[in-house]
Amino acid sequence: MFSPRGRITRLFVLSLPLIVFLSACSSKGPQYPEDHERFRRIDTAVESLRKAYVNRDASALESLMLPLDALDRMQRDARRDFEGFQEIALDWTIERIVIDGDNIDVFVHWQGQWKRDPGDPGIRQRGHGRLQWVGVQSILLKGVEGDLPFGMAVRQAVSEQAGGDSAKGQQ
Repeated sequence: MFSPRGRITRLFVLSLPLIVFLSACSSKGPQYPEDHERFRRIDTAVESLRKAYVNRDASALESLMLPLDALDRMQRDARRDFEGFQEIALDWTIERIVIDGDNIDVFVHWQGQWKRDPGDPGIRQRGHGRLQWVGVQSILLKGVEGDLPFGMAVRQAVSEQAGGDSAKGQQ
């Protein structure tokens, strides 16, 4: 009934709208390119903070922060982690980003493992927190809230001390 050439022509005619639609979609950029770029800078800043911590790089960590007293404790706690643990593994997921002018709140869920040496089973923890950033072109950390991973060495020392105190009370 239909020749092979007729089938190919009909297939081409039927698929032509799909080809046009796909080519039009792929050439489109973001609707709001400035906002898109800002979200990319925020995502890059959050990931740079994670990498600096995992790589135990205090100077890279500090370069992402405003020089504020509110961040001094976080920097001290991170340095203690760098001294106390040979390996740090940390993953986090951005749950939500809230932008209000120059202020940016990034809510994260994290999980990590801290090891004193390679043979150590390590400490596993998880939590939620808020990273407070500021900026449009340059994104810098200005505060932290919640249960964030920085300071695991201090947490472990407190928990070991509490465990030792309760063991003494039972004797």
